[in-house]
Order: sequence, then structure tokens, then C-alpha cells
Amino acid sequence: MSNEQIQKAIDFVQQHHDTIIDGYKQLLKFPSIGADPAYADDVKQCAEWIVSELTRIGFDNAQVIPTAGHPVVYADWLHAGDDKPTVLVYAHYDVQPVDPLHLWDSEPFEADIREGRMYARGTNDDKAGVWGNLMAFEAMLATTGELPLNVKVMFEGEEESGSPSMQPFIESHLDMLQADVMLNSDSGFDREDPRLSYGGRGIISADVYVKGPKADLHSGGFGGIVQNPLHVAAQIIASFHDSEGRVAIDGYYDDIIAVDDAEREILNTHWQPDRAKDIAGVELSWGRGIASDAERATVYPTLDVNGMWGGYQGPGTKTIIPAEAHIKITMRLVPGQNPSSISERFLDHVQKFATETVSVEAKVNQEGWPFLMVTDGPYLEAVQSTLEEVTGHRATMTRTGGSIPILGMFNRLFDMPITSYGYGEGDNAHAPNEFVELDAFFLALEGGIRLYHKLAAIEK
Repeated sequence: MSNEQIQKAIDFVQQHHDTIIDGYKQLLKFPSIGADPAYADDVKQCAEWIVSELTRIGFDNAQVIPTAGHPVVYADWLHAGDDKPTVLVYAHYDVQPVDPLHLWDSEPFEADIREGRMYARGTNDDKAGVWGNLMAFEAMLATTGELPLNVKVMFEGEEESGSPSMQPFIESHLDMLQADVMLNSDSGFDREDPRLSYGGRGIISADVYVKGPKADLHSGGFGGIVQNPLHVAAQIIASFHDSEGRVAIDGYYDDIIAVDDAEREILNTHWQPDRAKDIAGVELSWGRGIASDAERATVYPTLDVNGMWGGYQGPGTKTIIPAEAHIKITMRLVPGQNPSSISERFLDHVQKFATETVSVEAKVNQEGWPFLMVTDGPYLEAVQSTLEEVTGHRATMTRTGGSIPILGMFNRLFDMPITSYGYGEGDNAHAPNEFVELDAFFLALEGGIRLYHKLAAIEK
């Protein structure tokens, strides 16, 4: 590892500070909302722009690869030699929807810098991971003409909608994606309290459609004689949990692999109750009869209603029995739970509420497995020592309650260790006024340069 090469790349970043921010802003202009079909062209245009940047920087084989859904961005630089490891770098360029728009203090796709923070949708999740890696690579290539190791890049356009097209894509590109280690950059950065998630939950998302009369009916003429689909939807929702918060679907917990006492102690020791309560704005008491707050938030499965609607929702009153009602649901899964089996149990559960006059249909939209990353070894040590150099702290190892479906796929399809390094320190990733701390981003960028040199020094 050449300290001179590292310093040259870091100096390049400092000298091109404003240019890097300008490029970041350009990336943020694309409304790459993967979950909304109305933005499909914008997602593709964002992918094409990233490919043009990879080509400009000096990568080979930069391309937009079509899938059944949104495209994958792929590129590689494989000139470091067979004796050097190959890293597969993962991030995603799709972003969350922006609603409610009226709560934004600036336009969500026009980056605005205020008091050292850059506000825009995707600044943190996960265009920080995309742009941070690109700028680390450019700094090294521009100053030395080479990278210290072999690099493959895969940027996804469907992470925020559950990666529905990724498994068939990965299965058909196994050789292209094979590497010695996978580096997940769908992760955060924290100067004061760095944390590395070594595992996360799986996910199932589903829609429930409850339909009754052929059209909305006058409640004065049909109330009491026609069953109301909203009432049935309410019964379905009420059936999902018992009084203590346990999911009440038969067999939901049957195959769970419980964490051992040592891991349970780690989870509870590093739980941040004050921070969690501050974010939520309420007590975290729901479900306390099941397990501790830390365990319920990370290693226990959940079921949540994300949305429900039907009937009249405008001002005033409209006296109707609505023709239909809708429910959106996600379930978070833990090791031992098979997404397909849980989906079947869920479908059986909700369809029991159909009656003679009200039909209940359910559709599973996505299934993602839980994932685990390395908890020791040289690749993790490279990340830890990098964080210690740039922040003064080694990362606390934690489990996340969130889901990154593609990591579960890589766990199952490859014998390849996975570790994480992120570039975004900020907040509101799924809310209005998403932001990234620019000083932290540039510190993470310096760390990224150091990390790639450390990874290059690991013997294959």
C-alpha cells in the first residue's frame, strides 16, 4: 500500500471539492423513483448518466443492462493483476417517492445546500453510495492511472421497491458478478458513532383488495343490508396481532432461529433507546411483552400495515357504503423463516375473511430473504481500520431491522464474503428533507480511498 498514492488521491478530492459537489447535484436531479412506473424513463436516464460517468472516469465495459424491471448499471476495471483481489461494489441509484411534497423546504430534485447540509431526495439513500464510490475511483485513476485492486461495479435501480427483478438477473450473470468480496455501499457513515450492520431482516410486501357491491351505495338505502368492505378490511387488520403485539398468523414464528445469549447481550448493550425514542416521538412500548426493544427492532419478525384506504376521503361527508377497500402490508422476516412459506400463511389468513358478498384477494409483490455479512476476517478488519483512521472510532457491530433483499440473494447464490462501507451521514432517508452532511461525505470519501488500498493488500 503506497501512502504517496493515497495522499495524491486525497489531495485530488480536496482540489476538486466544488466539482465533486456539482456532479453530486447532477446525479440528484434525476427523479429515479423506482417504485413508481411513471418514473421509469427517469430511472433509465439516471442509469445512462452513471454509465457515462464510469466511462469518463476510466472503467471498462460500462453498460446499462436491461432487466424485467429497472436496469442494472455494470462496469469493471480488471487490470490490477491476478494476484490482487477483486471487489464487487454494490449500491443503488433508485430513490424513495417524495410525498408528502408540501413538507419539503426545497425542491426534492434540486439539491439545496444549507448550513453544511445538502438536501435532496437520494442524497443519503443511496446516491451517496453511488457518487462516493465513483469519486474515490476517479481520484485514484486520475492521479496514478490505476486502481490498487480489481473492481466490478453493480448499481441497482430497484432496491427501494424490493429488488423484484434482481434474482433472475443475478442468476443469469453469476460469472460476471463473481468476486473475492462484495462491498455493500447501501450503508451509512457516522463520524461520532460508526456502526456496521452484519445482518438484516428479509421482507415480504403485499396488497389486499376487499371488494363488495358493484358500485358505491347510498348508506341511507343500503346501510344494514349490504356488508361494508371497509368493515371487513378493519377486521383483517385487527386480526394481524394479538393484544401484546405478536403476529397472529398461524405458524408465523414456527421456524425462527433464535439468537444466542452472547448476541442477545450485544444487541441490548448497543441499543440506543433515547435516539430511537427521539426519532419516533413516542414511547417504544408496543410489544414489550415479547422481547426487549432491541430484539423486537432487529431479530424478531414483524407485520405492519403501511397504508389503508377506501370510500370517501374528501372534505365534509359523503354517505356511502364504498365498493372496495385496500390494504398495503410489509412483513420483516428473520433467519429460519422462508419467504414463500410465510407468504402462503399470510394469503391463507386474509382469505378467510371473505364472505358471501365481500371478496378478499391478496397479492404478494416481493419476497426477500434475511442476510448476514462477515463478523470477522481481513475484509471486515480493512473496514474497521479505515473507520478508525478517519473517525477515530472502530464501528460497533449491530443487526439492522431493515432489509436489503439483494444481499440475501448474494448470500444464497455465492460463496463470497460481504462487508459494508457507506458514504452518507444524514437523516430523513425515507421522509421529506432528506440530507447528507457534506463534511462527513468528504471524510467518508477519503476513507473510501484508504479502504480500497487496504483491500488490495489482502492476500487472496
